[in-house]
Amino acid sequence: MYTSHRESFPEMNKAESGNVVVGKQDSAAGRLAEMGYVQELPRKLSMITILGLSFAIMAVPYGLSTTILVGLTDGGPVTVLWGWVFVSIVSLCIAGSLSEICSRFPTSGGPYFWAFSMSSPKYATIASWITGWLSLVGNWTVTLSINFGEASLILSAISLWNEDFVPEAWHTLLGFWAVTLICTLVNIFGNRWLNQLNTLCIYWTGASVIIILITLLSMAHDGRRSGAYVFSHYDATPSGWPSGWAWFVGLLQSAYVLTGYGMVAALCEEVQNPEREVPKAMVLSVAAAGVTGLLYLVPILFVLPDIRMLLDVATGQPIPLLFRTATGSSAGGFGLLFLILGIGFFGGVGALTAASRCTWSFARDGAIPGSFLWKKVNKRFEIPLNALLLSATVDALLALIYLGSTAAFNAFTGVATITLGASYAMPILISFLRSRGPNLITIVWIAFSIVLFCMPTAVPVDPSTMNYASVVFVGFASISALWYVVWGRKHYKGPPTARVITSSSTPDEGDSAEAEKLGMALPKN
Repeated sequence: MYTSHRESFPEMNKAESGNVVVGKQDSAAGRLAEMGYVQELPRKLSMITILGLSFAIMAVPYGLSTTILVGLTDGGPVTVLWGWVFVSIVSLCIAGSLSEICSRFPTSGGPYFWAFSMSSPKYATIASWITGWLSLVGNWTVTLSINFGEASLILSAISLWNEDFVPEAWHTLLGFWAVTLICTLVNIFGNRWLNQLNTLCIYWTGASVIIILITLLSMAHDGRRSGAYVFSHYDATPSGWPSGWAWFVGLLQSAYVLTGYGMVAALCEEVQNPEREVPKAMVLSVAAAGVTGLLYLVPILFVLPDIRMLLDVATGQPIPLLFRTATGSSAGGFGLLFLILGIGFFGGVGALTAASRCTWSFARDGAIPGSFLWKKVNKRFEIPLNALLLSATVDALLALIYLGSTAAFNAFTGVATITLGASYAMPILISFLRSRGPNLITIVWIAFSIVLFCMPTAVPVDPSTMNYASVVFVGFASISALWYVVWGRKHYKGPPTARVITSSSTPDEGDSAEAEKLGMALPKN
């Protein structure tokens, strides 16, 4: 059954599953028009490209390297390895749920469009607003954390030759701005080669993991750990948390890495047959990420030096020291680190690509201050250039927090994980409430993780070690709420889409009232 918030759409048919979906047309652009949008971006991306983009954003070896301190602090090998296995399985379940929804609504709006389309008329607009802002902040902070980690790793490379080197906060900030600028320029001038770039990312990551695996296990300059140590050693003492709780806090390392797969929905309008290719890429990328992570983590743990030595690294990035110790030389350590930095570069470029499309899409529906600027597509570069520049600028300004607290990186990773997870949970929760499937496990996990990842990595805390994820989260929530009160509640109507209610749902009073206003009759159950 149908209702529409703005207009009715012709030629709408019932799919084999019994759900109402947008009408079938010959072209992806035609389907997009049925959802209320005009085709503005060229459809030149393939499934492999989207798979590569999702894989790039997760940047598995890179993400696990920049956050390895979290896992080592909160339990060591058991948290690092089995935490990865646990989160990979949960993420695969979430990706499966999102892919099913995406296959029915293949538009760049992603989670906020899905939330609107599946909600009852009474709550559709506010559900869309909340989900959209969660997704937007998640996209921005994932990009921020990837590029911030890249700058931190680059500076930490100096410590391979000079152990006394400790970068100042402003060094890291300038490095971050440089990395962000490079990623922005690549997105502007390299957009025509996006297919090749994301495909290259797959090969680079695969080759890097194999090279690192062989190098570490064959050289192992300081010896190898036993299998019992790698697969069963657990020590949460450095965290200060109770032993069992520390394992959950340490899951931030894995959960942060396995968040970006849903971001690729923002590129649905640049893919032919997006209802098939994008969902497939989501699920495959998570499965590939899970395997890649295992192949990277196991050799790392077999050559793991003394954990206390790694935790005391002044730069806050122990992976260069681990590589140098395992290879027995600074040059060898840098060679392996260079491979990780390459993966981080692909991740930064890919995350900014997705963030710019997310910003553009949300602005297109009038939900961001100054939307008339951010919704424009540059005809020369065939990208939403203004939205790209806005995303990069927001990240550049947020990075200033680091000057006040060096714990900002953990805050960025925490906020990214929380907001993206919550944006995925909203459409899944709505689908569950509308009796569309058994998604309760993923909903419970995401709700639990939102609280979990606001926790500091270790206790007790001081201003320099506090996890400020909750502060940043509340800050963005306040901006979103204020803008809704000032403008959104009167003007924001949600995406110009036909609403979908599953045939198994029972229409409530709000559905009937909305249908009457639109001159539509809801079928009787």
